[in-house]
Amino acid sequence: MGIPEDLLFFEQNLHELVTKYEQFFLGLEKREPLKLLDSVERACRKYANVTITNTMLKFRYNSLVASFNTHKQKWNRINRLIEEGKYSRDRFKMAMHAEHPDKHPHPREAEANTEMNQLYRDYLEARKACNLPTDSITPGMISAAVEKQKPLISSKYNCNRVEFKVVIEEGKPKIKARPKQ
Repeated sequence: MGIPEDLLFFEQNLHELVTKYEQFFLGLEKREPLKLLDSVERACRKYANVTITNTMLKFRYNSLVASFNTHKQKWNRINRLIEEGKYSRDRFKMAMHAEHPDKHPHPREAEANTEMNQLYRDYLEARKACNLPTDSITPGMISAAVEKQKPLISSKYNCNRVEFKVVIEEGKPKIKARPKQ
């Protein structure tokens, strides 16, 4: 394989690694993606001591390495917070277990949480694809907007369940609702 193919492989694995870490920090993945992290680190080091003469490839490689290093610092910080019990997702779960130690979510509730997390991730990806800021978007904002729309759609279409998905219209991401039978 040549440099362009290696960089494409590096970029794809880095994107997958970022997604896996987001899922891990949200609690959707049970284990940290260490094998994929190792693979990306090897791809990162492959051309560290090689002179890349093509400036476009050199820029792309350096950008990917910088992006990886930034993400890795963030992941290390969040892992440290998790170990110290200071990460907000863990504090929320610990508080829930302290209040109701033997209560487990109903399967439909767990499914709704998974759907809401996926909708949130899809919305963030759509905003990134449209080059819009994502810093101010929180899962609570998406959840509140969806919960506000559910009863309106349910009554309008006389249905029990409503399905939401992210679409891009006129260069802006939107959350669309439709009745689910």
